[in-house]
Amino acid sequence: MQSKNKYIVFVLAALVLVSCGVKKKAVSTLPSVESEPTWHTCLIQNAKATVTMDGSRMSANVTMQTVRDSMLVISVMPLLGIEVARFEVTPFELTGINKFDGTYATTTFAELNRTLTPSLNWDVLQQTCTAELPTGAERARLVYTLGDKEIELVINYTPRKLDVPVRVLHQNVSKYKKMNIQKWL
Repeated sequence: MQSKNKYIVFVLAALVLVSCGVKKKAVSTLPSVESEPTWHTCLIQNAKATVTMDGSRMSANVTMQTVRDSMLVISVMPLLGIEVARFEVTPFELTGINKFDGTYATTTFAELNRTLTPSLNWDVLQQTCTAELPTGAERARLVYTLGDKEIELVINYTPRKLDVPVRVLHQNVSKYKKMNIQKWL
């Protein structure tokens, strides 16, 4: 039971710090046919992320896919490369999917920043996911306060992959239960 709580805390902390989200909207030429996902040039960045909150520390491997100025997809894999959380972000909306307990939550930067200090925005998140923060391409340290809790995120980046064409697919959230983000904020 304790390990489940640690994973939930990690997923929640990651949602706050490395939140991403998009709702998939069907684009079709015929009313009943969904179009194929399009190919995008995408920067893929792998890293080891460690979140520390209330004295509890959790580490996981993350893969961050960035379609510049459009979308971020972050996969969190603490166990043998198994994705337990996924975050999808557009410049306007963040969605966090907790595959461990089958839930997801969606929010905006404005809503998130009502309780998060300093504020998080699209530019900082995109720089984090592409290892382009002013701190350098090897390591980043971000510290935020959520209510009365301090959350520290340390990211150790692996060498970047070049921009590659990939199919970026949005996670179908219909099989997950929607959670109210206000419970976490």
